[in-house]
Amino acid sequence: MLKGIAPVISPELLKVLAEMGHGDELILADAHFPGHTMNPRVLRADGIGIATLLDGMLPLFELDSYADPLVMMAAVEGDQLDPAVETNYMGAVHRHAPGAKPPVRIDRFAFYDRARQAFAVVMTGETAKYGNILLKKGVTPGAPPHA
Repeated sequence: MLKGIAPVISPELLKVLAEMGHGDELILADAHFPGHTMNPRVLRADGIGIATLLDGMLPLFELDSYADPLVMMAAVEGDQLDPAVETNYMGAVHRHAPGAKPPVRIDRFAFYDRARQAFAVVMTGETAKYGNILLKKGVTPGAPPHA
């Protein structure tokens, strides 16, 4: 365990976050998502909800300011989204990135295409339907030089 890093951030996830570059995408997948089918790099965060993971990750992870940094799956025709899912996620996002815009919604198969190209997929314990969210990494602000 490290100071200042939430205990929901595994060593493997911390490594992946550090290895990602500007524009790389990370999928936080709900428990129903076919992550292992979609991407060769899958991390496990079983039992952890996505809002909790966002709260742990976003102090360490800059969201992209040049492109849509948050993307979620749109409902398939005939289904309905539960607005509480996005509200819950955005509560966590806004604690760390107050100016973040709501997620862009794309269709299921477009989301799957993005997952195939993503840097990694994190399988979570999230059980909310349409609970997947894509995060696009931004440029981390420069740290002041050490004296």
